[in-house]
Amino acid sequence: MLGVNEPYISGKELKYLKESIKSNELSIGKFKGKFENKIKQYCKSKYVSLCSSGTSAIQVALHTLGIKENDEVIVPTFTFIATINAVIYNKGIPVFMDCDDNCNLDIKKFNKFIFENTFKKGNNLFNKKTKRRIFAVIPVHVWGGLVDLSEITKLCRKSNLKIIEDAAESLGSKYKIKKLKNRSSGTIGDIGCLSFNGNKIITSAGGGAILTKSKKYHQKANYLINQATDKQFNYIHNNIGYNFRMSNINAAIGLAQLEKISFYIKKKKLINKFYREFFKNSEHLKINEFPKYSNNNYWQTTMIINLKNPKLVIKKIRSSLIKYGFSIRQAWHPCHMQIPYKKFESYKISNAPKISSRLICLPCSSFLKKKQLLKICSIISKNIK
Repeated sequence: MLGVNEPYISGKELKYLKESIKSNELSIGKFKGKFENKIKQYCKSKYVSLCSSGTSAIQVALHTLGIKENDEVIVPTFTFIATINAVIYNKGIPVFMDCDDNCNLDIKKFNKFIFENTFKKGNNLFNKKTKRRIFAVIPVHVWGGLVDLSEITKLCRKSNLKIIEDAAESLGSKYKIKKLKNRSSGTIGDIGCLSFNGNKIITSAGGGAILTKSKKYHQKANYLINQATDKQFNYIHNNIGYNFRMSNINAAIGLAQLEKISFYIKKKKLINKFYREFFKNSEHLKINEFPKYSNNNYWQTTMIINLKNPKLVIKKIRSSLIKYGFSIRQAWHPCHMQIPYKKFESYKISNAPKISSRLICLPCSSFLKKKQLLKICSIISKNIK
């Protein structure tokens, strides 16, 4: 059974792993520094800190920026739940926003919420309803497409809102907008967070990274990731930190994968093009669009089912594909509708539930052949007749 996004091992992964093992550098070693430097060069980020996952990256980012207990963080409801969990780990309070048709944070609704539902006191922004301080916003770059951060950065600076980019899915995506031209995903906000989970465009078999242009944030993030160690020799810890380090073995895999990222992006674009061409005249099936203002990495190709009972159709498609060893994935259930998060504030959410009920993630592993893609498309087509 092939997952929706399987890792493609096609470079020097085995070579680097053997080097790491032979030199007995399993936890700490040269590949951590090499991987960090390669990410710096590729993303043009001043500082990079490797960590154990994309989730831990967001958790550390919030802590690094100075979130306090009961501070509110504006988050999209249409995202993987890890984004929201990281807020809770820091004893913060999520405020949920809707998504646009590209599945990204709805900028218009976000702006409206700030103008109509908040007030400024001193240097801080507060929620009129709850009277709590609003500390940050976490825009999530969904499926590899980018949130238009040119629209919110100025507002956030005026409002003293921190921006943490959840760039877990968008490594390799860059802006075309004049103000942000050629800037990489994860380098616009105060901190950007990457994921190298097994299903991402590149993988380190589990891992993440924190990007920032601030030396102060970089030093604090590293400190927290490494158990807040003040004196290594005699184990002095003046603060509470985390065991969130990436191992040298994970970094070795990540480095080999990053060396091939241009190849993976090219493959992903071709897969997206194949699906788009196949279904371009379909009345009931539509390949979801990526934002026009960015060069996207096409990490995940998604499809909207425009039929009266999409749940039944999705079930039929999934069942048929499984017989041939393929799988699909349904979109995330909106986070504000999840049991742990129903009690928190949500603002005019209408689009996310509609998209969630009709969207599926199509198989798009980089190694898929045209023959396999044709089979997948044919099976999907048969199930809507």
